[in-house]
Amino acid sequence: MKYLVLAALYVGLTAYAVTDVLNKGQESYAGLSRGAWIAIIVLAPYIGPLIWIGLQMRGGGRTAPPAQRAPDDDPDYLRWLRDQGRRDKR
Repeated sequence: MKYLVLAALYVGLTAYAVTDVLNKGQESYAGLSRGAWIAIIVLAPYIGPLIWIGLQMRGGGRTAPPAQRAPDDDPDYLRWLRDQGRRDKR
């Protein structure tokens, strides 16, 4: 019976971790590609999924999304606007 519980725990952890890897928007995470993470998770019983879950809880490898700026604060937009003004004057 205890082996059944351990097997169910392994399958559950592995399924969760692999699904989480595949749902991430990034191609690489913490320096490794998706395929490498899936291989680690599947081939390292218990340790692989726990490493992945631990990284998620700690926030390791995650980059903050770029902060959205208003158009009048965006230097690229201001440069484009100046260029448009110069073109209109010609």
